[in-house]
Amino acid sequence: MGLQFLATLLTRAYAGKITDTLGAKISNHRGIFMVFVAGILYIAGSSSVHFPILALGLLILSRIIHGISESMMVTGALTWGIGLVGAHNSGKVMTWNGISMYGGIALGAPLSIWMGSQFGSVVPFTLILVLSVVSWLSTVWLPTLEADPTHIRTPFYKVIAKVSDQGLALAFSSIGFACIASFIALLFAEKNWEHASLAFVCFGGFYILTRILFASLPDKYGGYKVALGSFAIEIIGQLLIGFSHSGWMAIVGCALTGIGFSLVFPSLGVLAIKKVTPQMRGTALGAYSAFFDLSLGLAGPIAGIIAGWLGYQSIYFFGAISGLLAMLTLMGRKSGHQ
Repeated sequence: MGLQFLATLLTRAYAGKITDTLGAKISNHRGIFMVFVAGILYIAGSSSVHFPILALGLLILSRIIHGISESMMVTGALTWGIGLVGAHNSGKVMTWNGISMYGGIALGAPLSIWMGSQFGSVVPFTLILVLSVVSWLSTVWLPTLEADPTHIRTPFYKVIAKVSDQGLALAFSSIGFACIASFIALLFAEKNWEHASLAFVCFGGFYILTRILFASLPDKYGGYKVALGSFAIEIIGQLLIGFSHSGWMAIVGCALTGIGFSLVFPSLGVLAIKKVTPQMRGTALGAYSAFFDLSLGLAGPIAGIIAGWLGYQSIYFFGAISGLLAMLTLMGRKSGHQ
């Protein structure tokens, strides 16, 4: 499971370079093609269950390719979208991109489980091939944005430094999301609370609803103000879970966390891409997104250690403190630049 996220993290720089030098459309479509290849490998691995070593090897390879494809697709899609509608709408592009991604995850997971239980694991993996073709067909006629390969490129490590304040704030704020995704069901089980699934539904539902209703806020009021407000709501949500004495109180905390976390990525992303030239936008988005990948990779193990010492509910105080650190990071860096 972790290989996909690791592959995505390690190829963010490469995806940014391809997007900026060859074009966002090429980057996105290469990512789609790699998803198709990963789907074939998933099918091959699922059909090789009687040869465990072979099946495991195919699964590992497919996860790595899938991780690289995500890096290429998302970086390409974000850069392509911003190029098509203009940098002044970059917040909306990031917002709707997130809705599409998380909507796909929310629909794909239960649908795949149901299809697998009814028809076997090969069927949902075959659906990956079908959806890859649909994805390609839905974008193949969109205009191609010409890249500028002659532009003198800023080294990736310098781009990371430029967006590090937004990236660090994103990383800290993502920990609350990771804590809910990884441990909320265990908290409900530990407390003997019912409706743990409703906690996930409320987090995801309010996350998407906030993006739908308030997609224009980062572009209208500025990423800085929207990000600070989002951090505050997320902190309240995490504290509500940490102090909760009933399942319903924790569910409300999950909903508030979803509302708060919803606009963090586009709000901070609007600030990040302003720090680079348009020719380096893909690299900047790749560097910025890498902080999110790294945060999700580290949050689970750290939160698990905290849970082992202090119990599952204490994890959400860790999430609240991380949200506060996100707020202080953004405010401190802005003060330092003034």
